[in-house]
Amino acid sequence: MTKYKKFMVAVTMVVAMIIIAGCNRQANKVSYNISQDADNFNVVRRVAVINTLSSKVEFEVIGNISVNTSNSDKLEIIVEAEKGVYKKHLINMTQFNMYVVEDLEGADVNKFKYEVNYMPESIVPFTITNKD
Repeated sequence: MTKYKKFMVAVTMVVAMIIIAGCNRQANKVSYNISQDADNFNVVRRVAVINTLSSKVEFEVIGNISVNTSNSDKLEIIVEAEKGVYKKHLINMTQFNMYVVEDLEGADVNKFKYEVNYMPESIVPFTITNKD
């Protein structure tokens, strides 16, 4: 292989790695935004808990759902039943069941979107006085 061909192969590999790395970052941002929208009850989802021994669905819920999977022993599901009414479901996870969370309608998120929220109740009021 000539030096020119080796150089072109190296350049092509570097460009490919940069493109792949850029796509990964965009995918991570989109994934984060979808999760945020779902946790804010803006994404219609289906959660199914399946018995792995019988292959039967044991529990299913469809709606605007936030799912907490941080505890491997339980699945926590919060459903927005109607505006301002929420229901919480806890499913005990064992070695004989699994769950699937499916976004049914997809999410219209912006890969560049971010949000800063100030909670008024956490801001301590203060008074500025002038001492002469």
